[in-house]
Amino acid sequence: MLKRAFSFLGIVAISALAGGAAAWGVASMNEGNHPTEIIDSVNYGSEAPAEASLDAHFTAFQTEQYPDLTYAAENAVKAVVNIEAIQEVTMRQRGYDPFLEFFGFPQPQYDGRPQVQERKAGGSGVLISEDGYIVTNNHVIENATKLRVKLYDERVFDAKIIGTDPTTDIALIKIEASALPTIPFGSSDSLRLGEWVLAIGSPFDLQSTITAGIVSAKARRLDVIPNEFRIESFIQTDAAVNPGNSGGALVNTRGELVGINTVIKSSTGSYIGYSFAVPETIVRKVVVDLKEYGVVQRALLGISYRPIDQRFIDEMGKELGISEIGGAYVASVGEDGAAAEAGIRKGDIIIAIDGVKIDHTTTITEQIAKHRPNDTVKISVKRGNDVKHFDVLLRNKAGKPELLTRESVDVVEVLGGKFVDASAKLCRQLGIKGGVQVAGLKEGGLLARARVKSGFVITHINENPVYEVADLNRLTDKIQSIDGVYPDGRAASYMIVE
Repeated sequence: MLKRAFSFLGIVAISALAGGAAAWGVASMNEGNHPTEIIDSVNYGSEAPAEASLDAHFTAFQTEQYPDLTYAAENAVKAVVNIEAIQEVTMRQRGYDPFLEFFGFPQPQYDGRPQVQERKAGGSGVLISEDGYIVTNNHVIENATKLRVKLYDERVFDAKIIGTDPTTDIALIKIEASALPTIPFGSSDSLRLGEWVLAIGSPFDLQSTITAGIVSAKARRLDVIPNEFRIESFIQTDAAVNPGNSGGALVNTRGELVGINTVIKSSTGSYIGYSFAVPETIVRKVVVDLKEYGVVQRALLGISYRPIDQRFIDEMGKELGISEIGGAYVASVGEDGAAAEAGIRKGDIIIAIDGVKIDHTTTITEQIAKHRPNDTVKISVKRGNDVKHFDVLLRNKAGKPELLTRESVDVVEVLGGKFVDASAKLCRQLGIKGGVQVAGLKEGGLLARARVKSGFVITHINENPVYEVADLNRLTDKIQSIDGVYPDGRAASYMIVE
């Protein structure tokens, strides 16, 4: 059976302990066979068609009727860089082995010092300022101990990380240089289906590779960014991209940056027809936040919602009295959230945000992701037969209408792990109201360093109750204590000492 995979593009291993490519994919089984489309020949009837002139079959070549991509390509390619991410790995050395000595095998030389080896992987990046700021993907530079950037003119620089945002898979790095070529930001909102775009990057370490395609779709959600609070609203194109393209530029025919190439949908891990880019609207917001504040200023609306599509109509339409597709159904409203404060209720149907029609849930995600806490958005909702308009003052993840500081903590990132809501059955067994269960540990994270085991159910952080994964995203203070219980009923407390 064929396997369909989503593969992140940016990491092509060029030197590793075991060789091989450092690729990152999320696999899912093929849902069914795809029939071959057969195009029948045209039947003109019993009589042959009248003889047609050549003009009926061929048209003269007219330059002005075809897209000219050379201006965009020749200008934008100068601002796309190759990124080499180097990770230093400490290897355990084998000491004296009497078995080897007995059979006369040479003993390894061991001086007691740990052996450090380098793993190298590659990706792409885009120069967005003349003084060396570069936007790329988070997964390109994640866990790197050194970064080297190679420019279009072959110069090489060391780079430092300014900030990262795992929820959008965007990162900002910087090199010390001046008078560098840049790509100006365009508008991903104004992209039209069928519009020509170029993908520029370093697939398979082939620097400055340019491919062309069209915008196939917008606002795609794939659930491939490995973060519980992922924000996805991808631009889909058919421009050919492959591992190594991650972090590279998606540009329009004017040479403007409209997206950052991030992931491909493939059964092989290489390009077979579809690629996806983070839109400029999200990239620009994340980059400005990282540069100005050191952290991403994530604005929250304080609701959960479902798209009103045919599946929603089939499952809940009759019960809720909804028969028309379009908009987003407000399934719940947080008690202290921005939406509740403005007067939005459960059961409302969001039809527009700042005048932008809502037809996908990712449209809501993208529209809110453009803003910061303390921004006001105008939300139009359908309530019964009436349409109401609300001015909503957005809040941060702690529920406050103020910007975060560099000292604010991304609790999920600091803890370092994968988390799921503790099941109702497990909560009953343990006698707790709720909790967040550790489903996996990330090397170097706070939980791993504290020797917390998988399966542990977190109930409190800094004495604040934690009932569900969403509660982790609302905490911003430095972690000082973690309390919880293991599935066997053994309670545990961890005090964090720096």
